[in-house]
Amino acid sequence: MASVIAADSQNRALVSLRGVTKLYQRGSETVEVLKRLDLEVPRGDFLALMGPSGSGKTTLMNILGGLDRPSAGEVLVGGQPIHRLSERALSAWRARHIGFVFQTYHLLPLLTAAQNVELPLMLTRFKAAERRKRAQVALALVGMEAHAGQKPTELSGGQEQRVGIARAIVSDPTVLLCDEPTGDLDRTAGDEILELLQLLNREHGKTILMVTHDPHAAAKARRTLYMNKGVLGEKPEA
Repeated sequence: MASVIAADSQNRALVSLRGVTKLYQRGSETVEVLKRLDLEVPRGDFLALMGPSGSGKTTLMNILGGLDRPSAGEVLVGGQPIHRLSERALSAWRARHIGFVFQTYHLLPLLTAAQNVELPLMLTRFKAAERRKRAQVALALVGMEAHAGQKPTELSGGQEQRVGIARAIVSDPTVLLCDEPTGDLDRTAGDEILELLQLLNREHGKTILMVTHDPHAAAKARRTLYMNKGVLGEKPEA
């Protein structure tokens, strides 16, 4: 069994995986993508997850974000066993507790930056004025308040990703899940995004899990874990 426990996780972990296995059926073949993983992530951690393509990183992130379910094992976030939730309850939980940051920004081209950031709040009970206020606060936090009225085609890649991060944090989620957040950016713009993530982690206490292929990006996290063939470890396999 692969077990990775943070050194400073004497207190109850914010995210806890226990014996998580994920199987996929490929024709007549059963493929074990995740192999009995144990993982604890303390509140306020910034964890980078590295590994070759096909190692199971994205599958793990999808399970942590409630986009997929384990074939076996338990997934707890803030003490909530999300693997037991119904699809409807899981959707509501995900909207409240998870912020997603993607490699490709997934901004809607016909909407302004502020409108894109406001989108996740459409699933809440906030009135329009409150949604707009929260979107403005999120844009200010990522340094994009001056661009609130611009559409994605009027922004640089780094600016688009900042808007994507504002959208991810607008609902004040429990966990930020970042999938190759600098993968489409040059080094300068990528470093600015990594510094922003560090700021959110250090000064705003956000718990961040980041998938990356880039050792430079991983070095900005508090710690790095490596995945290979569905198994987690603290060092890459030779």
